[in-house]
Formats: sequence, C-alpha cells, structure tokens
Amino acid sequence: MSLLVMNDGLVLRTSIAIKYFRKANGFSQEKLAEKASLDRTYISGIERGKRNITLDSLDKIITALGVDQQTFFNYVMQEAVDGISDK
Repeated sequence: MSLLVMNDGLVLRTSIAIKYFRKANGFSQEKLAEKASLDRTYISGIERGKRNITLDSLDKIITALGVDQQTFFNYVMQEAVDGISDK
C-alpha cells in the first residue's frame, strides 16, 4: 500500500468522523465553522475529503464538537476496521 493511498484513507475516515459528530450534535457546517473559528467552506471541503486538514484545525474542530480526542480517533479507527472488513 502506498503512502498516498494510506493518506487518502485517513483523510476520508477523518472527514467521515467530523461529519458524523457534527450531525450528532445537530450542527450545520456553518455552526461548526463558527464554533471552531474556521471558514464554512473549509469545513465543507474537509467533509468532502477535498481539503487536507491541519492538526491545528482538527484540534479546533474536535473541541468545537465537544468530543474528547480518544472518542474521535476511536471512531476514525473503527472506520478503518469497517472499511477493511467490507472488502
């Protein structure tokens, strides 16, 4: 597996997790962007897997979502397991 493929998978799983927790909180992209002090179009690009998120922005988003980092990353890793088991 190439590094590019691994990174694409991580970007995708992270975007899925952000969208999942955003919706679980009942937040629009605009509300999440406001709470995280980021632009709504940046949140949209992240959720669509089109933007490569920085760790600083990810930290802001996780905090804005009110989720602890362990819960967030457990969800990201579960997406990896589920994706593997589907093949």
